[in-house]
Amino acid sequence: MIKHGPVAREGWPFIAIFVLVALAGTWFAVARPLMVILWLLAIWCVWFFRDPDRVTPQGEGLVIAPADGRVVAVEVVPEAPLSGLPARKFSIFMNVFSVHVNRFPIPGRVEKVSYHAGSFLNAALDKASSENERMEVLARTASGVPITFVQVAGLVARRIVCYLQPGQSLAAGDRFGLIRFGSRVDVYLPLTARVELTIGDATVAGETVIARL
Repeated sequence: MIKHGPVAREGWPFIAIFVLVALAGTWFAVARPLMVILWLLAIWCVWFFRDPDRVTPQGEGLVIAPADGRVVAVEVVPEAPLSGLPARKFSIFMNVFSVHVNRFPIPGRVEKVSYHAGSFLNAALDKASSENERMEVLARTASGVPITFVQVAGLVARRIVCYLQPGQSLAAGDRFGLIRFGSRVDVYLPLTARVELTIGDATVAGETVIARL
């Protein structure tokens, strides 16, 4: 289990920078509108890196949303990353106001983790799944069902954080990483899975059931 507080640990350097800039603006008595903007940006930075507790539903065969955001794609693809199996891709887009801490979607074991360098296209675009910088993870449930999920960097995202290593076993809803400043997470489900949501629906990481295996 990853130790955590109300704010993701990766956010503290950024929060410190934003707060120092706001303090400098206050100290040097910059124009009031600019000072207000600097402090609003500092507050936003804290809000961006928030890491709230979540209550994860329990039940056999549940697949839980790995990210906060909105569903932007539900489609069948010929090959899922890492597994190579036909799958139903389920994509969640996170904007700059979403919680960006990612959660493990199933109770299971990590089999493979693969990083790919790439572009920084708008993460809402479908081609971002194959062209953007991304971290692919293949996990398997206790019953042997493979699930691939992929952290995809976005237009302003420049850092994917993933704590996972092959061989780790996690519970559904466990924290496994984050992506900074706007991004998406793709989940590749077996074709037999029953998807519970559709395009435009909102998700809450660690709480929303997106499918049943």
